[in-house]
Amino acid sequence: PLATISLAVDALKNDKVRGNVEKTEYFRDIIKDENQRMNKQVETILQAAISDRQAVNLRKQPLHVHPLIGDLLNHYQLQIGEKNGSAELVLNAQQDLIQADPEHFRNLISNLIDNAIKYAGEQLRIRIVTQSNGSHLTIRVEDQGIGMNKETQKRIFEKFYRAHTGNLHNVKGFGLGLSYVKEMVQAHGGKIRVESSPGKGSVFTLEFPQTPIES
Repeated sequence: PLATISLAVDALKNDKVRGNVEKTEYFRDIIKDENQRMNKQVETILQAAISDRQAVNLRKQPLHVHPLIGDLLNHYQLQIGEKNGSAELVLNAQQDLIQADPEHFRNLISNLIDNAIKYAGEQLRIRIVTQSNGSHLTIRVEDQGIGMNKETQKRIFEKFYRAHTGNLHNVKGFGLGLSYVKEMVQAHGGKIRVESSPGKGSVFTLEFPQTPIES
């Protein structure tokens, strides 16, 4: 959220935007929405910190994944546009209903999108694909970024682990994002795996039990 807020503030400083009421309101709404989203993320991060000592209290409910992912991508459009990138959403799953905590599930997907943007390298291309087989929903988050070697892939889900990023000095963080993602995926009864090669991008695959639709 902070990156998007920063871009929106810079846009408001532009003379063309300041002279356009509609665009001004658009960027103000983005700042307001992202500020609210940041507050929710802080709460979930604090809950994740507590989870070292006790189980996270998930508030599961029936959740349709497709509209949630679409809404998330909309929140990242400023950052994607800033890097002249693109994001593709391929909703192949015929059934997208699972039992999940809306905030934690939103945050784990958001972390994966954020990572794809951070480690995009020279070309930002994100592709999110969903599939379903009746018993499980699969979500793939694909990028064409800098990728990872085998050693990094083995440690990427460790808390506080930070992969070496070469000349990408703008990549910042505390190594908590993917640790949180794995913890939340497992808390939802799901699985996560990563496939990657240096210079060829990464694919994170998530699998969750599906909720049967009552006839």
